[in-house]
Amino acid sequence: MWLKMILFTILGLVVIISGAIFFGSVRWQTETLEVQRRLETSASPTQNNAYSSELLERLPPPVQRFFRVVLPEGQPLIGKATIAHEGQFNMEETGERWAPFTSKQISATSAPGFLWDARIRMGPGINVFVHDGYIGGEGLLYGKLLGLMSVVNEPQTPELAHGELMRYLAEAAWYPTALLPSQGVHWEAIDESSAYATLTDGSTRVTLEFHFNEEGFITSVRSDGRFRSVDGEQIATPWEGRFWAYQEQDGMKIPTEGEVAWLLPEGRAPYWRARIKHIEYDWTK
Repeated sequence: MWLKMILFTILGLVVIISGAIFFGSVRWQTETLEVQRRLETSASPTQNNAYSSELLERLPPPVQRFFRVVLPEGQPLIGKATIAHEGQFNMEETGERWAPFTSKQISATSAPGFLWDARIRMGPGINVFVHDGYIGGEGLLYGKLLGLMSVVNEPQTPELAHGELMRYLAEAAWYPTALLPSQGVHWEAIDESSAYATLTDGSTRVTLEFHFNEEGFITSVRSDGRFRSVDGEQIATPWEGRFWAYQEQDGMKIPTEGEVAWLLPEGRAPYWRARIKHIEYDWTK
């Protein structure tokens, strides 16, 4: 009798958990489609549809070298990049507790914007679903356990928008035509291997320090003050992204692996490591 009750209880729990996993996944997918729709409707037409090296003359030497290496003459401009990642995310702010994740990211370039839709695995069948993005001039960052229970939900502040637009600019090595001056990026020389890039969208302006190797590839991007949430407050913190493993994709050369870290007083603190599983582009018309 007791054994049957225990078995029925276990079966009931399995049914409830399975139902929650299924319902949460469906609900999250519906929400994701709505956010993607907002991203796509925020895009605006572009006036140029192909790259020409004639536009590089006034750029700093390392930036000219970068474009000549990664873009062939006449390269169509990217309107949208769809990127599938797999990697690890550090769930601890001060320590290390790495969890595997998979994600799909859509980055739209005609108006700066992106949506990172991730699944961070906390255990067998147990995922935290995350949306991280910049859409219509606003940042968004929230996560839900099983797609149902909120575990993080950052308010839409100017600091969040600043950090998310900075992420968009930093990751443009994956959609490199977005770094062209014709796409709104202003370049300023530092030295023979680095330059500042500034991007303005509405009232939000971000600047990153780009570093290039001897081949011309972007190896890292850095900011002295990307906003980081600490105990509910937004604190400007040094931040860095690194890229490597460049491969040819649709005529361009892009990095396929990367790592992102906060540069804290006690040392470098990586929190995102991943590689590209698949990437495809839609071109401007």
